[in-house]
Amino acid sequence: MKQRGISFVFAGPLVLVGIVLLFILFPASAHDPADPSQYVNPFVGTTSGGNTFPGAVRPWGMVSVSPHTDLFTPSGYTYGESWFYGMGHVHLSGTGCADLGSVLVTAARGQVRTSPEMYRTPMEDEHAEPGFYAARLPGLHLRVSATASERAGITRFEAETDGDVFILLDAGRSLSLLGGGSVAWLDTTLLEGLNRGGGFCGEANRHDIFFSVRISATPLARGTWIDSTIFPDPAASADGRPVGAWLRLSLKQGESVEVRTGISYVSTQNARLNRETEIGDTPFDEVRAESRQAWNTVLNRVRPHGGSREARVKLFTALYHSCIHPNIIDDVNGEFPRMRRQGIGTYRQRNRYTVFSLWDTYRTLHPLLTLLYPERQTAIVQTMLDMYTESGWLPKWELGGNETSMMVGDPAVPVIADSYMKGLRSVDTAAVFAALWKGTTPGADSIRPGYDDMVRLGFIPVDQDTSQTWWTWGPVSTMLEYCVADWSAARVADAMGKQKQAGTLDRRSGLYVNLFDHETGFLRPRLRNGSWLVPFNPLATEGSGSWEGSGGPGYVEGNAWTYTWFVPHDVAGLANLFGSTDRCASKLDSCFRLNHFTINNEPDIAYPYLFTYFPGWEHRTQEIVDNLCRTAFGIGPDGLPGNDDAGAISAWFVFSALGIYPACPASNEYRLGVPLFESVELDLMDQHGGQHTLRIHKAIRPDSPVTGAAAIWNGTPLPVPAVRHEQLVQGGTLEFLIPGDRRQ
Repeated sequence: MKQRGISFVFAGPLVLVGIVLLFILFPASAHDPADPSQYVNPFVGTTSGGNTFPGAVRPWGMVSVSPHTDLFTPSGYTYGESWFYGMGHVHLSGTGCADLGSVLVTAARGQVRTSPEMYRTPMEDEHAEPGFYAARLPGLHLRVSATASERAGITRFEAETDGDVFILLDAGRSLSLLGGGSVAWLDTTLLEGLNRGGGFCGEANRHDIFFSVRISATPLARGTWIDSTIFPDPAASADGRPVGAWLRLSLKQGESVEVRTGISYVSTQNARLNRETEIGDTPFDEVRAESRQAWNTVLNRVRPHGGSREARVKLFTALYHSCIHPNIIDDVNGEFPRMRRQGIGTYRQRNRYTVFSLWDTYRTLHPLLTLLYPERQTAIVQTMLDMYTESGWLPKWELGGNETSMMVGDPAVPVIADSYMKGLRSVDTAAVFAALWKGTTPGADSIRPGYDDMVRLGFIPVDQDTSQTWWTWGPVSTMLEYCVADWSAARVADAMGKQKQAGTLDRRSGLYVNLFDHETGFLRPRLRNGSWLVPFNPLATEGSGSWEGSGGPGYVEGNAWTYTWFVPHDVAGLANLFGSTDRCASKLDSCFRLNHFTINNEPDIAYPYLFTYFPGWEHRTQEIVDNLCRTAFGIGPDGLPGNDDAGAISAWFVFSALGIYPACPASNEYRLGVPLFESVELDLMDQHGGQHTLRIHKAIRPDSPVTGAAAIWNGTPLPVPAVRHEQLVQGGTLEFLIPGDRRQ
């Protein structure tokens, strides 16, 4: 098998942008081309545990037509694997568990093949760009390519030699489940059915994904299969067993056949409507061009000047991965599955969303959408509030209209609170507060296990009955998440004039102090009688759950080093517990110097920015962030430092490349780091819908004796390394004066 190459287009030679800064003059530059898609490499993160996929997808699109090369990875794809299994039509990007991957279309020669081990074939010469994917299948003498609209996709097979080709549609399996399904030929070129998927992280969630397929050529023969038995019959269905459809046609060299597939989570009729409305008979290349333009429109809200080609690939690929989830789930007629699959709902003026990996995404992804795409984030928040209305609870980890209940805390709260405090208020304020408050009420164990103990005892004890339905995974970590959620909700309550509730939530957000051990300097687990859990090893990573990587005793996917500074809402209070800001900063510095920090672990990804709260330590933020952007992220398949977590890690990079970071939800504040580029322009929108341009500039002061960067907002030096959201969205100029030479 030949080596598969990564193929995507780079821009021309590096040019510099001319900007006059305070006492500084940058070199001049030509205007950037309006085609940022050329800098996106969809293969980034497709190996080394990034769990992304390279296939065709539109921004926030329901459908993603992507190759499967690894049936044991969450996205169905690992770069460098030997086999092509087919093109799936719905996928998860950067999640830790598998699901979706449904409606697999592939090809064969010689005979119908009914199982992955039979129909897999070698692949080479891959090419990917936003909205398009292609590869060569040498064993079949075919080329495969794909593009997509929001709710439909096209897979095209082109023959390199004359002969019969079998097109196969496997409807019985998804990436996580052999759930079965159904197929039915409605006429000689129209095939419809469903796949039953689910089983995310071993959970009981189930969803039917409906499809409608139109074949571009009349087959010589067609039929179905169940298990390994092949039928000429026009219909077949099976629960928990392989089921699929096949067709045979004759292709001459250079001829192609297209499989046009509409997807719906509601019905085959809606899948057909989605296909006919969005792609119909539109030529493949036209759909591909529309996809690229859709991506350019989204990506062009960020326009860097200067910087290396590598830096641009990193930035735009990260922004690309930040605009995949949450993705739409409503059909073109507005229908969607209501939360917990309780009937069908309909929207008329907005989209419905799914894939809410909130424990990950509340920290970076949703703040990024709020800043750059507030119209999209507003619809996402409205979806979350509707989920609350439909089911009685805000989502925790929603997928396909089901609650998987994965991870901990109450992560929808900081998402909604942060959006509300930043001006996204085109929703019922009464409903907002009711939803935020619900998790703090008695009997909320399904969303906040252990919260009653936290309120009553002042902490969540580590000795608990794990046989109970709602036991607390990682009591220290979970309690810290509740503290962040309560503080975020308190900001909303305060803004609404609900002072009593705000006071209650603020007091609860400060209960983290009861977990601080002055002797060891860590936030650590306590027993129900108030004593510390012993023995205590701050580096322990196993013991909180029954599976590998679940976290040390008392922690979630981490240890004491991971969580001791996870108090973003009260950094000053945490520093007081250490005795001084210098002691707190010094131990935090040890966390980095001893390599206890990991950029792909959500609880501590804000830690590089905590040094900006400690006078005299700000330079460590700049040093650490600059090093992470240069060394932890790349432009190849291993270009992510680990699981992208539905875009959370990519969003971290985008913020860091801009030089700003949302260290604390609902604070309306961005802490400052170091911009990656000499200059960046952002198209932003204020809370009244007004359009503004934010300009971020970087100037190098090679002779400066100062170790940290100075920041200037509209000509006025900032007293602390932070800027407010309401300042940025009004437009203006944020200038960084950087000592030394930190050009990428």
